[in-house]
Amino acid sequence: MKVLRWFDERLGVAAMARKGLRKVFPDHWSFLLGEIALFCFVILVATGTFLTLFYRPDSVPVTYQGPYAPLQGQEVSAAYESVMRISFEVRAGLVMRQIHHWAALVFVAAVVVHAMRIFFTGAFRKPRELNWIIGVVLLILALGMGFTGYSLPDDLLSGTGLRIAYSVLISVPFVGPYLAFLAFGGEFPTEGIISRLFVLHVMLLPGIIIAMIGAHLAILARQKHAQFPGGKASESNVVGKPFWPGQAFKSVGLLLLTGAVLSFMGGLIQINPVWDYGPFDATVVSAPAQPDWYIGWLEGALRLFPPFDVTFFGILIPSPFIPGVVVPGIAFGLMTLWPFIEARLTGDHDHHHLLNRPRDVPFRTGIGTAAFLFFLILTIAGGNDVMAIMFNVQVEAVTNVLRIAIFLVPALGGLLAHRISIQLQTAAPLRLGESTRVRRNAQGGFE
Repeated sequence: MKVLRWFDERLGVAAMARKGLRKVFPDHWSFLLGEIALFCFVILVATGTFLTLFYRPDSVPVTYQGPYAPLQGQEVSAAYESVMRISFEVRAGLVMRQIHHWAALVFVAAVVVHAMRIFFTGAFRKPRELNWIIGVVLLILALGMGFTGYSLPDDLLSGTGLRIAYSVLISVPFVGPYLAFLAFGGEFPTEGIISRLFVLHVMLLPGIIIAMIGAHLAILARQKHAQFPGGKASESNVVGKPFWPGQAFKSVGLLLLTGAVLSFMGGLIQINPVWDYGPFDATVVSAPAQPDWYIGWLEGALRLFPPFDVTFFGILIPSPFIPGVVVPGIAFGLMTLWPFIEARLTGDHDHHHLLNRPRDVPFRTGIGTAAFLFFLILTIAGGNDVMAIMFNVQVEAVTNVLRIAIFLVPALGGLLAHRISIQLQTAAPLRLGESTRVRRNAQGGFE
């Protein structure tokens, strides 16, 4: 207590602490999605720190002499050899690798689902546009973190992904070759790419993500929490549980549960067995080969786009440019600007602290559903070769079906979601659990 009093006399932290402990959090399960993403990032940092102690970010060739017999005496990169050593020789190395990989997959999934919750409930509206933009940047950074980490083992599968990334980058008109040379340190394959990816993965991208998370939480603390309507909730209050003790214990429990689930998956569910893929060889391309799910939609876009170049006003546009650069640019551009686009279309520039149900805004729900189905079809297309093997059909047939589906399914799905939302508006509102909700409000308090 004397230590706390010493700090309080000099910094005045007691008043800030009391205010923080009394801050009210809405009591709804969907608000925990962002916390799951945060806790996955914490686990990623912890397990990544462990792996960094044994990983060697170097492409210099070495001779493998480890316990995995099929590779003994074979020339591999130092990076691949260190990953094999982590997997087979370092105590708890394999389970740490797999926890780290599963945490990365769940981290991106939690960010995506959290963003969908914000979109469909209208939590991005004024005054929360800035936090929405920060969230989009965090999603892009999460994809970058995943891809750079996925490429570090320097195995055949990740090397194929790097080859695709190099092809997309070099396809940018005018500046593509210069950008590719700058990023890869020469013509692919290069010995410098692994060390560059390592710096991005363990220093630059995590630092930016931590700064963005800090800004995201600071804005969240400064603004009131958005909440669902019902009970005593209004535009001028926040109804729920105070941070201490209710929300704090719930968050700690969720952190422990997230760690337990990821540890279970890392210990019992195999992922990324690099010894099966073998070391990267620029003369070999494995098939079937799929990236992690969060990059699958980019892979699918490349597979669905017709393999021919376009000449526009005498300028040659290589085939990877449109699906690999233009489509993601448009997608993330629209996503970033959506709060301003919707405000312009609806003329709604008021402050909003109450959330919408998806049925309340049929147009937004239809657009969101169409976008979700669009990315879903692209992700499925990223595994068209696997589907061809599973169903014993030609891969060209699968690709042609998906080329039709990429236009029909999102359009029909969006129209259906729009129509269902309008029909639900005419239905009687659900009142199940109303008394429970009111009782919880009374126990929680107001902000």
